[in-house]
Amino acid sequence: MNVPGAAGAMRLTDAQRLDWLRLIRSENIGPRTFRTLLNHCGGAGAALAALPDLARLGGAERPGRICTLEEAEREMQAARRKGIAFVALGEPDYPARLRMIDDAPPLLAVHGNMEALTRPMIAIVGSRNASGAGAKFAGRLAQDLGGAGLVIVSGLARGIDAAAHQASLETGTIAVLAGGHDHIYPPENIGLAERMLAKGATVSEMPLGWEPRARDFPRRNRLISGLSVGVVIVEAARRSGSLITARMAGEQGREVFAVPGSPLDPRAEGTNGLLKNGVTLVTEAEDVLSVIRPILGRPLDMSAEEPARDATGPASEPSPDERRRIVDLLGPTPVDIDDLVRLSGASPSVVRVVLLELELAGRIERQAGGRIALR
Repeated sequence: MNVPGAAGAMRLTDAQRLDWLRLIRSENIGPRTFRTLLNHCGGAGAALAALPDLARLGGAERPGRICTLEEAEREMQAARRKGIAFVALGEPDYPARLRMIDDAPPLLAVHGNMEALTRPMIAIVGSRNASGAGAKFAGRLAQDLGGAGLVIVSGLARGIDAAAHQASLETGTIAVLAGGHDHIYPPENIGLAERMLAKGATVSEMPLGWEPRARDFPRRNRLISGLSVGVVIVEAARRSGSLITARMAGEQGREVFAVPGSPLDPRAEGTNGLLKNGVTLVTEAEDVLSVIRPILGRPLDMSAEEPARDATGPASEPSPDERRRIVDLLGPTPVDIDDLVRLSGASPSVVRVVLLELELAGRIERQAGGRIALR
């Protein structure tokens, strides 16, 4: 079976898709850990079997909870009844730009028009408490960019997001959800989400039945930027989720655009700050199109993906001394994996195996830029 990052398209069998769903729904496993497990074990089925031993080697008193086959089958069947499809990383329908980020969801639950995911996308996000002028401009920009062939991506929030979605219903718009498909937030936008399904889609990495929490929205924001060639911030206060999206877009190598606002309006503090830092100013759609046309004309660089196999060779079993040295180098201050390799004297593959064991034991967390810290 091909694994994420392998050249060429793949298609999972039904049994493999269930294994993938079980693995990503298991405790202490996020997108990065999922990919490391597949590369280390050779497949999701083998990874599921290896989880207890890997967690034990990482120091866990008991292994994390593993999603059962019955639970995965129930979620799959419930999704099928609602017309939701699980698209796997590496399959032809998986969005190409999202595939490039290092924490891309292994499975993306898609409701609506799958074709919209294959087209170039631009994100438009901004304040929930939008001004009338800001909402009007977001709608006009979305309509013009949609008319130029772009699918509009946003987060279905009140204000700017909703205005961008509403204006691009006819040309195609995608809403990234912070919860499951059966927990649309905010509830007043349920009707809007349903109307976008004909020519667009709603997408989520979260399980059906998942009610979004405050910490799920930044996680969702990385998908908004990851799907897109660039992100336009229309209104954003000094501390806002939209600025988190802008930061993530920059980390992912996406273009960042901002619409200027009045210095007297707190909703423009964040956007005006972005402009001071050199992002592209937007007053019309052509400001966006002139930047992204050359990008869309270039082949996608998939170099950010992990290789199908460890380029340094097969992973060897870490020795007790290597495990101790690597753990001793970790602390509450985040550290780069490259520094762990250099300071421990262990091979990259050994360091990755030890980090995998520690993560499955719930002892470390991954932070911005892929850095590692002890919990």
